[in-house]
Amino acid sequence: MSSTLPTETVPSGPRQSLARVATEVLAPWVWVLGLPLLVAWQVTGHHLGETVLWGLIVGVTGSLIPMAVIVRGAKQGKWDGHHVTNRAGRLVPFAACIGSLALGFIVLLVGNAPHEMIALAAAELVCLVVALAITFALKFKISMHAIVAAGATVMLMKVYNPWLALLFLAVAWVCWSRVELKDHTTAQVTTGAVAGILLGGGVYLALAAALA
Repeated sequence: MSSTLPTETVPSGPRQSLARVATEVLAPWVWVLGLPLLVAWQVTGHHLGETVLWGLIVGVTGSLIPMAVIVRGAKQGKWDGHHVTNRAGRLVPFAACIGSLALGFIVLLVGNAPHEMIALAAAELVCLVVALAITFALKFKISMHAIVAAGATVMLMKVYNPWLALLFLAVAWVCWSRVELKDHTTAQVTTGAVAGILLGGGVYLALAAALA
C-alpha cells in the first residue's frame, strides 16, 4: 500500500518525486540504523568489533525489528503504509518500537556498553514515549521523520564535529517532503524538529555528560 495520499490529492511531478526520495532516504529507520554505528565507531576508538556489537544492538532493536513489524502490518492492511501516516494506526508501531528498543537498552546496561551508547538509546526511548503521548493524548500527529533527523544531527555534531550542523539541510529537506506529500502539516514537522533537538539531542548530551 502507498504511504502517501492518493495521486489525485498529491499530483505526480518533479517536486513530489524529490519529496518521496527524501521521505524514503531520510526515513526514521534509516537514521536509527546508521546513527548507532556511526556513534559507536567514534566512541569505541574505531574498534570494528565493538562498533558492530554496540551499534547493531541499538540499530536492530531500534530500527530493524520495529520496521519488520510495521512492514508486515502494512502488507496485512493494518495501517496505510510503512510510514503509517494515519494517526490512529500508530499505536502498535509505537509499542513495537518502544518495547524492542527497551530490550536493547537493557542489553546495553547489562553488557556495560560505552556510556554514549546508553545515552543514545535512552534519548531515542524518551523521544518515542513523548511522541506517543503527543500523538494520542493531544491527538497531534507529530512527525517522527523530523524528530529523528533533528535529534540525530545534534548527536552527530557532538560526537564528531560541529560542522555537521550542515545536516540540518537534510532535516529541512525531509520536513519539506512530509508537508509536500501531505503526510504532515508545517506545524507537525516544526514541532517534531524542535522536539528532536530538545529531547533527542538534549537528553543525549545531558546523559552522556552525566554518565561520563
